[in-house]
Amino acid sequence: MKPNSNQIKTKAKELGFHLVGIANVEGHPETNYLQTWLRKGYHGNMEWMKNPQRNNILTYKPWVQSVISVALNYYTPHQRPEGKEYGKIARYGWGRDYHKVIGKKLKALRRWLQEQDREIESTYCSDTAPIQEKIWAQRAGIGWIGKNGNLITREYGSWVFLGEVLTNLVLEPDEPHKEYCGTCTRCLESCPTSAFPQPFVVDANRCIAYHTIENREKELPQDIDLAGWVAGCDVCQEVCPWNQRFAKETDVADFQPYAGNVAPLVTSSRR
Repeated sequence: MKPNSNQIKTKAKELGFHLVGIANVEGHPETNYLQTWLRKGYHGNMEWMKNPQRNNILTYKPWVQSVISVALNYYTPHQRPEGKEYGKIARYGWGRDYHKVIGKKLKALRRWLQEQDREIESTYCSDTAPIQEKIWAQRAGIGWIGKNGNLITREYGSWVFLGEVLTNLVLEPDEPHKEYCGTCTRCLESCPTSAFPQPFVVDANRCIAYHTIENREKELPQDIDLAGWVAGCDVCQEVCPWNQRFAKETDVADFQPYAGNVAPLVTSSRR
């Protein structure tokens, strides 16, 4: 017997997901935001972002009817110490690799779906497939894409990992989430490298997270100062009022920081 939306959401919560929503593929063509972003060269050298399948989820999996979007809170209240002898790692990298943690839960949700009816087709992904997952998360009612480009939820701020189960089931969808950034521009004003040419747009060429994780060039641009960051950057998240007011400590033990990740000692750097 094919499960309905409520049954799927209940199962997702049982598996430990903190938020779950559903979006229908029909009537939701991909936006042209990605193509505009690529034309302006804001992707830096991340050539995989040009994969044409990102333009339309049906070119990735033609049988998809619904996107089950999930979110997993990863926030812990640890604070970085002051001092130039310490490097800075983004919070998402403090604990176990999130791909493994959320992937295990997504796999279990997909397996449960398959067990309900042999005609059900599905696959799962989390930052591992050519789909615009933040757009689908907003359409599924999980949260909204903020001015800093992150998916912000009312329950946990932007301290969440996203994942999806794509299925051929036609499910009752949730209402797309409204945008609640309002007139706030703290993230834009606080970025140390001015990586936001306009609200809701991130220029990777100027983003510290890009230069510490994705950029493979031997030299940094002359006007980019990593400011002590060695993996990622949390500045635009730390100043966000939604994060300051609504962050909650995760109940996922795997996301507790490994020893040394909150305050790694730095002996050398690229700057």
